[in-house]
Amino acid sequence: MFAICKKEIRQFFSSLTGYLAIIIFLLLSGLFLFVFPDTNLFDYGYATLDTFFELAPWILLLLIPAITMRSFADEFKAGTYEILVTRPLSKWQIIGGKYLASLIIIGIALLPTFTYVFTIKSLSTGGVDTGGIAGAYIGLLFLSAAFTAIGICCSSFTNNAVVAFLSSAFTCFLLYNGFTAISGIPSLQGGWDYFIEMAGINFHYRSLSRGAVDSRDMIYFLSIIVLFLFITRKKLLNR
Repeated sequence: MFAICKKEIRQFFSSLTGYLAIIIFLLLSGLFLFVFPDTNLFDYGYATLDTFFELAPWILLLLIPAITMRSFADEFKAGTYEILVTRPLSKWQIIGGKYLASLIIIGIALLPTFTYVFTIKSLSTGGVDTGGIAGAYIGLLFLSAAFTAIGICCSSFTNNAVVAFLSSAFTCFLLYNGFTAISGIPSLQGGWDYFIEMAGINFHYRSLSRGAVDSRDMIYFLSIIVLFLFITRKKLLNR
């Protein structure tokens, strides 16, 4: 499993595309936080990273599919998957290696954002809600893990990386914001709206982003991860 993980990481950073994906993520988040009007933290008048944690899911919604789209699609296209399955590896080990590699790459992309915390601390004359920021980062990690599982799953359905990217981005968007949008329908207000919204990723991510680490939110994210990785395994077995 770890050999596959190392191969995937090495392959991702072997081209300029991998570096560009991470640079674009950091550039966009930095511009929104410190440059663009109405979203930069200087307009708030107090030290907060709320803007970053509100915008990060939308940027990750494109970044993560770009990272995971080649996981299985390129293997199928190049015919190397057939070679891979001849190795003494179970389907779970193959999936786990690719999943872990994608998580490590996303972790590398998120690591420089910790400088934002030190920046607002240096700019603030008062205190900074460190506990709230830590909880929000936990929410972001769980969100990234869920999006990664979705991306890996979508890549296992096609041998075209572009199709994998589009289907993954659409599925992530649907699960992240779709239930929230449906719950806003007037005819559902005061009834099923809360339960429909609770089925979406956005609801649980916002809950964790407030700094309240609830086991129910963590179980929800773990369920999403296990579900999509299980679908991936079923798809690989069918091949």
